[in-house]
Amino acid sequence: MARHGGRTVRDLRRENRSAVLQRLYFDGPMSRLALGSAAGLSSGSVSNVVAELLADGLVEEAGSLGADGGRPRTLLRVAAGRGRLVGVDVGETRVRVELFDLAMSELARTESTLPGHGSRSYDVGVVAGHILDGITEVLGADGAAPDARGPGELLGVGIGVPGIVEHTAAGTLVHGQTVGWDAVPLEALLRGSSQLPADVPLFIENGARTLGQAEMWFGGGRGARNAVVVLFGSGVGACVVTDEVEQGRAVEWGHLTVQVRGRRCRCGARGCLEAYAGAEAMLARWREAGGQPPPGTDEEAALTALVSAARPGDGGEADPVAAEVLAETAEYLGAGLADLVNLFQPERILVGGWAGLQLGPAFLDSVRTHTLAHALRHPAARVGIALGRLGPDAVTVGAAILPLAAFFARGGHRAPVDSPTPVPAWQTALGGRLAEQRGGG
Repeated sequence: MARHGGRTVRDLRRENRSAVLQRLYFDGPMSRLALGSAAGLSSGSVSNVVAELLADGLVEEAGSLGADGGRPRTLLRVAAGRGRLVGVDVGETRVRVELFDLAMSELARTESTLPGHGSRSYDVGVVAGHILDGITEVLGADGAAPDARGPGELLGVGIGVPGIVEHTAAGTLVHGQTVGWDAVPLEALLRGSSQLPADVPLFIENGARTLGQAEMWFGGGRGARNAVVVLFGSGVGACVVTDEVEQGRAVEWGHLTVQVRGRRCRCGARGCLEAYAGAEAMLARWREAGGQPPPGTDEEAALTALVSAARPGDGGEADPVAAEVLAETAEYLGAGLADLVNLFQPERILVGGWAGLQLGPAFLDSVRTHTLAHALRHPAARVGIALGRLGPDAVTVGAAILPLAAFFARGGHRAPVDSPTPVPAWQTALGGRLAEQRGGG
């Protein structure tokens, strides 16, 4: 096969298909003329690629655009119904599974509660069962067959998990110290079930990272190259996206030491940020100080009670204990964010996760004040701090982006299951769009 600079004709064709798909996805509908300019391709190359993608059902016509003195230009877009994507959020209290089309419109969802929340040690077999049952349920609700090919085929399953994710030749391992997982072979467990067909691509990443890529593609991170996206749930974590970490990196930010010989963290160390911030730590400190969440409530309802006690909406008197817990948490979280500002100098910090969104703008104002007080003046003056925009489904959206990005990177072909774990393509796609925007400015 002919080679061009070390690349084969097949490589070039795949790259051209990938460029066209990405530009249509982010900026479509577009005409062939505009598409050629955006993708950096000649009119002949665009025509050939578009013809292939139309024949494959990946692209469809989306009306026309009038042209002065000439014939209207046909607009093109990615065909949303061409494939299906599953996103899974393995949280610390529940597993959420959602099915999306290529436009990331939700088609079906299910959620199940995890047992053993008090012990913080989860049976991986139970978790894997919830994941597999959830996948089966959402596919059944949509009438899709997981091993079908062609229109509506399942392009892959993405899973966001707590802990450190290690990709090995034998499959993906999860090191979730706070939930009692030590090198758990999650991929092998899922692959070993008949509920997941052997040819369906599977992508497993840290939940903070999937949250980060969702916000970067569709939420508050759009247009930024340097950002930190914080996952504030039962614990805390972060995804760092910088010029130096172009693919995004999940960091165990919650286990940064903020108090030497401080409170015992659930990871076993003392003084971690997560021992002071995060919903579980907040509720523990409230109880220790005499606070009384309503009996029998789950973590989310108990946090709602804490916030209501600290900031009663009817003009009543605030509970000073609850108010002090909120104030102290904001100070610790602000100090932790200041470390991220000093280390990575991001343009933006976005706070997501169910607890972060529940605490809301008033809490974030206090966090922002403490962040700016602790950070170095120069990077602090350049950073914007805001809530994430995608709500509680951000992790499942980000997880579903994993197979979508790989699908685009392969020019609209599903990744083979036995291929090595690919370099994540979501930031590469985003980076190409940013470069184009900056060049046009």
